[in-house]
Amino acid sequence: MSWRVTLHCTRAEAEALPESDDLFPFSDSPPVIVADEPDPHAPDDWRIHAYFSDQPTTQELILLRRLAAGSEPKVDHLGEDDWVTISQAGLEPIRAGRFFVHTPSHAPDRAKDSGAINFEIDAGLAFGTGQHATTVGCLGALDRLQASGKRFTTIADIGTGTGLLAFAALALWPDARGIATDIDPISIDVTNDNARINAIPIGHAPGELLLAVADGMDHPMLATRAPFDLLIANILAGPLIDLAPDFARAVSPGASLVLAGLLDTQADAVITAYEAEGMTVIERGDGEWCVLTLEARA
Repeated sequence: MSWRVTLHCTRAEAEALPESDDLFPFSDSPPVIVADEPDPHAPDDWRIHAYFSDQPTTQELILLRRLAAGSEPKVDHLGEDDWVTISQAGLEPIRAGRFFVHTPSHAPDRAKDSGAINFEIDAGLAFGTGQHATTVGCLGALDRLQASGKRFTTIADIGTGTGLLAFAALALWPDARGIATDIDPISIDVTNDNARINAIPIGHAPGELLLAVADGMDHPMLATRAPFDLLIANILAGPLIDLAPDFARAVSPGASLVLAGLLDTQADAVITAYEAEGMTVIERGDGEWCVLTLEARA
C-alpha cells in the first residue's frame, strides 16, 4: 500500500525543498519528496509530490503544506506497482536490464547477480534526487541500444548528477570516450567520488571519462569532443526543449539520444522540439515518467 500527496507550488518553492529527513526528523519512514515542472511553457508552475508507504497523518499533511504557500494537499492512494515505479523506494537497489545499482548497505549477491553490471552509489546522493523512475528508464534504454547492436565511440552525459548513466554507458561500450557534465559543481565532485568507488578511470583515453562543470553544451571540452554519437540527458522538460538546437549541432549523423526527466504529459512538447531538429523518435517509453530514445538524421 502506498500514498502520494501533491501540492502546486512555484519554481522557487520547488528549488527550496528540504531533505525529507529534515522535514520529518522523528519519522522512522519519511516520505520520498520530489518536484517536477508539469508544463515547460509555464516555467513558474511546479508541483511537489510526497510518496508515503502508509496513509499520511494530519500532522504530516500540515508539515507538507508549509512547503507551498496557498496550496491544499491532494492525497492519492496508489497501487503497489505504482509505488515501485514512481517512487525512489528509499534505500532499495535499482535493477534495470543487466544493471544492479545499490547503496553500500545493499551489496550485490554475487551468486545471484553474476551476470549483472554492478554500481555502488551512495543513497543520499543518488536516491535522494526524486528521479528513480527516470534512472531505471535510462538504464533500460541504454541496455536495449547495446542489445540492438549499436556501437558508440564518443559519449556525452549532460546533467550527469551522480555519474551513474555515464558509468553505465562506458560499461556497455568500453572502448568509447566519455564526458559527463553538470551545471552544479557539487554534482561533479560527487561523480568524481563515485567514479573512484566504481573503478571508472578519469581521463581522455578510450574507456575513460572526462568531467566538467558546464551549463548545457557551453564548455570547451564538449566542443572539442563533439560530435557525439550517443548523448544522454536526464534533466527536465524545459531545459531539454531549450537545448534541442544545441544537442542537434553536437551530435553526429545517425547519433542516438536518450532524454529523460520529463512527465508523459510533457513528452509531446519535447518530441516536437527534437523533430524540428531532424530527430526521429525510436522509443517513447511508458509510465508517468517518460524516457525518449531518438535518432539524429543520418
